[in-house]
Amino acid sequence: MTLENINRIAVIGAGSMGHQIAMLSALGGFETYLQDIEQSSLDKAKESLQFQMNKWVTKGKIDQPSLDAAFSRLHATTDLQTAVSEADFVIEAVVEKLDVKRDLFAKLDQFAPPHAILATNSSTIVNSKIAEVTSRPDKVCNMHFFFPPLVMDCVEVVKSEQTSDEAADLAMAVSEKMNRTAVLLHKEISGFIANRILGALTKEAVELYEEGYASFEDIDLICKKALNHPIGPFALMDLSGIDVAYFVNQQRYAETNDPADRPAACIEEKVKAGELGRKTGKGWYDYSKKEVKQS
Repeated sequence: MTLENINRIAVIGAGSMGHQIAMLSALGGFETYLQDIEQSSLDKAKESLQFQMNKWVTKGKIDQPSLDAAFSRLHATTDLQTAVSEADFVIEAVVEKLDVKRDLFAKLDQFAPPHAILATNSSTIVNSKIAEVTSRPDKVCNMHFFFPPLVMDCVEVVKSEQTSDEAADLAMAVSEKMNRTAVLLHKEISGFIANRILGALTKEAVELYEEGYASFEDIDLICKKALNHPIGPFALMDLSGIDVAYFVNQQRYAETNDPADRPAACIEEKVKAGELGRKTGKGWYDYSKKEVKQS
């Protein structure tokens, strides 16, 4: 199979990642189905995309006819079978929990055509742990977009020992047709490249905060001013979702059983309090306050 054979893409999960990946797919010329179990999530996704893409038109990043054509290629459904039954390529973007992903991939394997590539957008879980529930591990890979996908120009494509060269090459080609820079990882490692490097930085920042060396605001400030980072680690957690960092740490701990990999106490407190960052209006920073402007 070649890129020319990929006409329809299904994106599963209409959350902060999935709906933007679906938009990239539609912009790339693919007939795209966005599926979520909640109609309210699909409605919210449509509203968000219309707002964001209208800004693209205003800024001259896309013309109105091209945008209209992209939206005509984007379809929403709550029915999984409808979304994937004629898909050539499926991208999963559901919650970062292994059991949820495994349950979903078993269904995808059942509903999607035998030729379809099944990709997971997991930010940390290697695809072999998911592929084993399917009858097509050679057609399963990681296709890790970065948040927010409409802005961040990178996709980590990860092969397991069973992922075929064809599947990996197709994931690379699909990424590039979505106007994203694809980078191939030739073998698996939990967290891949970017998140392992980012995770080390975040872990150190959290430890320094918990041990009282500096406030989280000042740690962010040092990273921005001294290291020239565009955003500090605590503000970045707020942007991506503190719960995402929590689930990643939980998964890593489940794999290693190393106490050092457990979620930090301050992260767990935030999650239990429902203070997950920008999406809840409060995380490390309080976004109800007008003076908070974390870029």
